[in-house]
Amino acid sequence: KLYIVRARPEPVASRKKANVKEEFKLKERGSSLVEGRAVGARIGAGTVRILSDASQMAEFKEGEVLVADMTDPDWEPIMKKAAAIVTNRGGRTCHAAIIARELGIPAVVGTADATDKLKDGDEVTVVCSEGDTGVVYAGQLDYERKVEDLTDLPDIPVKLMLNLANPSRAFEYGQLPNAGIGLARLEFVINNVIGIHPRALLGFDKLPQDLRNTILEKTKGYPDPVSFYVDKIAEGVGTLAASVYPRRIIVRLSDFKSNEYKSLLGGPLFEPDEENPMIGFRGAGRYTDESFRECFELELLAMKKVREEMGLTNVELMIPFVRTLEMAQEVNDVLESNGLKRGDNGLKVQMMAELPSNVFLADEFLDYFDGFSIGSNDLTQLTLGLDRDSGLVAKHFDERNPAVKKALAHIIQTAKARGKYVGICGQGPSDFPDFAQWLLEQGIDS
Repeated sequence: KLYIVRARPEPVASRKKANVKEEFKLKERGSSLVEGRAVGARIGAGTVRILSDASQMAEFKEGEVLVADMTDPDWEPIMKKAAAIVTNRGGRTCHAAIIARELGIPAVVGTADATDKLKDGDEVTVVCSEGDTGVVYAGQLDYERKVEDLTDLPDIPVKLMLNLANPSRAFEYGQLPNAGIGLARLEFVINNVIGIHPRALLGFDKLPQDLRNTILEKTKGYPDPVSFYVDKIAEGVGTLAASVYPRRIIVRLSDFKSNEYKSLLGGPLFEPDEENPMIGFRGAGRYTDESFRECFELELLAMKKVREEMGLTNVELMIPFVRTLEMAQEVNDVLESNGLKRGDNGLKVQMMAELPSNVFLADEFLDYFDGFSIGSNDLTQLTLGLDRDSGLVAKHFDERNPAVKKALAHIIQTAKARGKYVGICGQGPSDFPDFAQWLLEQGIDS
């Protein structure tokens, strides 16, 4: 039984004014040390700390500027503490850029030589508030921060939804004007809260003793390691869903690549080595594969708990990287066999439209799903044939390319003709006002 023995108003977040827009402006200039792609229209300043590996996180101090070759999910505990982030590699949609946006931290990615030109202990100012190019200046420069009240926004013919995966920020961001959460990435909870490969929890008794000891320490207080995994996912998603209830939240089920799963505790025991994991063992194809299906079913058990036990029926599911119509059928079969049949108890299942096959067969895919959420990051990458994590080709990555816009228009028109939902959760509309205007003209829902 749980007893509430004392209750008082939360004194910090509840007093913050959430409906505000920040604007940063540099008031002086220093010498430019490195340049790259700007992420987040902010400015941050601090002392440089160069790290070559996430295992060095104990060296990193709160408020320092993180400088690294590139980041992956292992780096997130460090990134949360950084005043700014600077990387050698990556584009606007690389891991460092995605996490920096979510955390509200300025980042300059794809500099090519930041780890060579910057030195530990340098005082720098990271400026991302002056367009697409981010600059790292020498010295801690003076800047101002203006705040604009967003309480009385005009009505617009499109729904603005949150891109939010961090449960600890849910009730803060939930106070912003929003129509719900359009993308909640399950990987954030699995990586930051759980940190253990699901296969290691399912096969716990067969693990090496030292690994079992580590897992037991992390899962203390739970009946068994599998319960820890399911309950932590349910707790994270439940928090996100409660922050916007009764508005909808679209939860994208796990979309880790094999190299990202490998970084979890126990991951190297179960994950393959892939030359190009970005187009490898991921998404719907992973869910229904016999080597992973049991792991996927743990996520579904958590979703069922959120919807049925917690009563948060505003939770919708989204399936990523659905390559073929056969995959669409197979993943729906797995959902149904786990008590999450599309349509039952109002359950909606959306599909990430992010592959050329999703464009060509848009109408056929809608036979299996309630709508599309366009993943313009992957769709741009695969339409233009470039690696969105590579700084070498980052200048060619543009969602406004005519080929990409033709694909997007077809997806939107097909969904509208079928009377089904279509939204976009890629980075483009946030970066390019003209692109956002074009999407609105096409009739995008959110």
